[in-house]
Amino acid sequence: MKIPFVDNWRKKHGAAAVAVFSPDGADAEGVAELLSECELLRAQAEQSGVELDDSVRSLEALDQLVPRWREDEETLHWLGNDAGLYLGTVLVHRVPGAAWVIWPNGQPVVRLASGREIDVVEAGQEWAASGAPELSRFYAEAAES
Repeated sequence: MKIPFVDNWRKKHGAAAVAVFSPDGADAEGVAELLSECELLRAQAEQSGVELDDSVRSLEALDQLVPRWREDEETLHWLGNDAGLYLGTVLVHRVPGAAWVIWPNGQPVVRLASGREIDVVEAGQEWAASGAPELSRFYAEAAES
């Protein structure tokens, strides 16, 4: 969708990331399930024969996709959000002590057992736009800390 004032705002401020707002004491499992949906990414992966099964191997397969989405700015934005949320989902499922945390502004991040918080949506945006850092490499570095 091309809306001039929105496109101009995005160029100046960057595309807005996903935000999650939930009442205090919200069901953490429900929030995690919502964040793991990643519909656009799952559709793109399926079209390319990649199964997203929340494994590190699936991150490696995503890194190998031909980035056709870079031709469409709107798809690029949403796919970047989805890629970040999927990266976070894999971290939460595979790294002991990792959990979703929602910042006061609604930004979902992953908090590792060490207390380090990772803005996975930002990482996904960078991956979608340039391919770097690779999702699998980002996962490996986060899992080590």
